[in-house]
Amino acid sequence: MAGPIFDSHAHYLSRQFDGDRQQLLESLPAAGVAGVVECATDLATSKGAVALAAAWPFVWAAVGIHPESLIESDASTNAEFAGDWKAELAAIAPLLEQNKVVAVGEIGLDYHWPIPKEAQLELFEAQIRLALELDKPVIVHDRQAHADAYALLKKYRPKGVLHCFSGAAEDAAWLTAQGLYIGFGGAVTFKGAKRAVKAAAAVPPDKLLLETDCPYMAPEPCRGTRCDSRLIAHTAAFLADVRGVEAERLLQTACQNARALFGLG
Repeated sequence: MAGPIFDSHAHYLSRQFDGDRQQLLESLPAAGVAGVVECATDLATSKGAVALAAAWPFVWAAVGIHPESLIESDASTNAEFAGDWKAELAAIAPLLEQNKVVAVGEIGLDYHWPIPKEAQLELFEAQIRLALELDKPVIVHDRQAHADAYALLKKYRPKGVLHCFSGAAEDAAWLTAQGLYIGFGGAVTFKGAKRAVKAAAAVPPDKLLLETDCPYMAPEPCRGTRCDSRLIAHTAAFLADVRGVEAERLLQTACQNARALFGLG
């Protein structure tokens, strides 16, 4: 399938790519990949994302603190800052001034894991406020936390994207009406993803983004393998069928949308 692939959410700094990162990234443009946003989870990966974006013309960086970093011992939130996320966020903030840093992310709420809720909410709110101050979009992680995530998005009305969207079509309707984008990855192709498929059918064309969350969540028929940006072709084919459009057209639209959201001209 031809058509530009823009992966609005990737983690190429993951250890799963340590063996072949350079070769894989080199191969992406020839496979139709026009853009990738590398999403950070703490200060260390924020610096790494900035370095990756500097090295590859088609890669941009998002910097921020993921809620899971609050409890992961090897995240710089704990390894370097002893849990003081405010100090870590102060160290991340200057990175947002760099020209290939296009968003605050990956940030949000995760109620699947036993992470203290109050700390998550404070951290998410602080990062939304930082994004608003600097006029940057947010890349939002919302896992089993819809009510609280939506409340903050309603309160602050940031620009940005809800990545790997798992909410209802009705939620997608008001979120996009508020100006937010909705990102879909390989999980939408899974058999159990009926709610996400309904949402994917309902999202306005100018608010739809495609993503991988690679190395995770490879789409059918590659489920269970290591994911990379090329596999968006499968997700696009699936969603094109759901939406009654050509896959080529869907890829073009999603690429234009990503460029619009991230200010890439």
